[in-house]
Amino acid sequence: MSIHNQRQVYGQTLVELGRKNNNIVVLEADLGKSTMSCLFQQEFPERYFEMGIAEANMVSFAAGLSLTGKTAFVNSFAVFASGRTYDQIRQGVCIGKLNVKIIGSSAGLSDFGDGATHQSIEDIAIMRAIPNMTVIVPCDGIETKKAVMAIADYNGPVYMRLCRNDLEDIYPEELDFEIGKPRILRDGTDAAVFAMGTMVSEGLKAADRLEREGISARVINVSTIKPLDEDYIIELVKGMKCVVTAEEHSCIGGLAAAITYALRKYPVPIEAVAVEDCFGQSAESHKELLEHYGLNAANIIQKIESVLL
Repeated sequence: MSIHNQRQVYGQTLVELGRKNNNIVVLEADLGKSTMSCLFQQEFPERYFEMGIAEANMVSFAAGLSLTGKTAFVNSFAVFASGRTYDQIRQGVCIGKLNVKIIGSSAGLSDFGDGATHQSIEDIAIMRAIPNMTVIVPCDGIETKKAVMAIADYNGPVYMRLCRNDLEDIYPEELDFEIGKPRILRDGTDAAVFAMGTMVSEGLKAADRLEREGISARVINVSTIKPLDEDYIIELVKGMKCVVTAEEHSCIGGLAAAITYALRKYPVPIEAVAVEDCFGQSAESHKELLEHYGLNAANIIQKIESVLL
């Protein structure tokens, strides 16, 4: 199985888009070598705007560029891209439905060394709550490329979060990407696992282990958190004995909230694997943090077994 880094794939895809479309512009807040927007800078310096550590100004500048017909990609760590710029995103971008793409890099707990100040476990909740915002969380490098291509063609505000670390490729190359469309990556009949981002691979591992116990789990990659096709979500859980959501995000306001609301009129037990109501912390590795907060296949299995057994 191949391994890719979402940030590297993102930067390379930006360059591909830039070669095809002269209206693609990229803005950065002094983190280009981390977000990998620097790859676009090397190829198209005249369409690259280094704004310094001034994220709010960067979003406002991007809004202005979009009004001239540009497709503006704004880059920073997810915690800053969603939090420090909230007012400018809400007032300047989303009310006017401007064509600005906000890319939150080093999302979730993936910036393991820098601790709570640099880890974003509430960014999806913040962005989901803003009207007119589309929220995307690709699960690996393959889906990242497909998603970046899709949001470049989509006219309107988008927030996309990316992991800092290398990830195994699990998204089928032949499967297309459609904004708003969850994808079944493994079918099953007993339990439905709705997962996003880094937790999709953990959902697949959990399904493998559960199969040995005679439990069949359907794993659904929810890479578009908003908009969410509620009718399709209900179809996906019909006949299931339980539902588990899995996300590298707070249990408040993210995937668990979105799926629970979608199933509000459909009676099925729902459990969540997520960061409880707390901040992250520093660690020696991303994996260490995922294990500490129970963001793993073992906890998905435990949640399913707690209902079925």
